[in-house]
Amino acid sequence: MPDNKLNLGFIGIGLMGKPMTLRLLNAGFNVKVWNRTPEKLKPVTEAGACACASISELVKASDVVILCLADTAAVESVVTHDILENGSADKLLIDLSSIHPENTRQLALTLYEKCGMSWVDAPVSGGVAGAEQGDLAIMAGGSAENIPIARKVLAPLYNQLMHMGDVGSGQVTKICNQMIVSCNVLVIAEMIALARQAGVDAEKIPAALAGGFADSKPLQIVGPEMAAGTFEPVKWRVKTLLKDLNMAVDLAIKQGNAIPMSGLAAQLMQLHGSHGHLEQDPSTLIKLFTKPDA
Repeated sequence: MPDNKLNLGFIGIGLMGKPMTLRLLNAGFNVKVWNRTPEKLKPVTEAGACACASISELVKASDVVILCLADTAAVESVVTHDILENGSADKLLIDLSSIHPENTRQLALTLYEKCGMSWVDAPVSGGVAGAEQGDLAIMAGGSAENIPIARKVLAPLYNQLMHMGDVGSGQVTKICNQMIVSCNVLVIAEMIALARQAGVDAEKIPAALAGGFADSKPLQIVGPEMAAGTFEPVKWRVKTLLKDLNMAVDLAIKQGNAIPMSGLAAQLMQLHGSHGHLEQDPSTLIKLFTKPDA
C-alpha cells in the first residue's frame, strides 16, 4: 500500500494540530479527525478530513493514530479510556505531544501488552510557523521497525526527524530543547527591557544581532514583539513552556542532576503565569522586566 494511502487518525486539532492536519491532507493522506471541541474541526473537515463521532471510531478506522495534545494528563486520558480498547497489533500510535518521558514509557508498554499496538514518541519543535511550512524539527523515540513508518507518515511536517533511541527518548530530547528555548526567551525579555531603559531603540536589536552568536529563532520571533509590545496573535503559550520546564525539573531530580538555570526559568515562568498570562504568548514575558512607568 502506498504510504499516502495509509488511513491516519489525528486527535487534537489545536494551534499545532490544525496546520499539521492540513499538510497531511494536502500530501494526499486520508485523515480522520477528532477534537474535544468539535467546532475547531471545521477548517480541516472543509479541507477534506473526516470527522469521527468518537475516538473509538477513529482508532478502529485508522492504520496510524496521531496525537497532538496539551499535556501528559490529556494523552493518558485518551490512551487509557479509548485507544487501549480499540487498538490492535497492526496499528501504530505516534505521539506528537510533549509529555513526561516516564509516562510515555509506561503508556507505550501498557498499550503494547494490552493490544499489541506500538508507540513512537515524536515531539516537535518549530511552533505554528514550522507546522504551517512543514519544516518542524522532530525528535523521535521508538523501535527501528516503527521509526521508518513515522518518517514516511510525518514527511509533510518536518525538515528533520532524528531517531534518538527507544520510546521516551524523543520526550527527553524535547525537554532539553525546551530548557534552551525557555531560558533564551527569558533572557531576551530582560535584555529588551534593559536596552529600552538604557535609551536604545530595542526594535532594532533583533536585526542588529542577526547572524551573530547571540542570534536565534526565538530572538527573531519574540524580540520584535517584545520591543513593540505586540502580543497577538498567540502562536504558542506561556503554559506550554512552564509545563515543559516543570518536566525538566522533575527529570533532573530523578536523575540527580542540577539544572539551576532551568530551575530559575521555571520559577520566573510560574510567576508570570500567576499574573494571568498562562494562555498568552511568551512574548508577554517582557512584562516581568518592565518598570511600571515604562
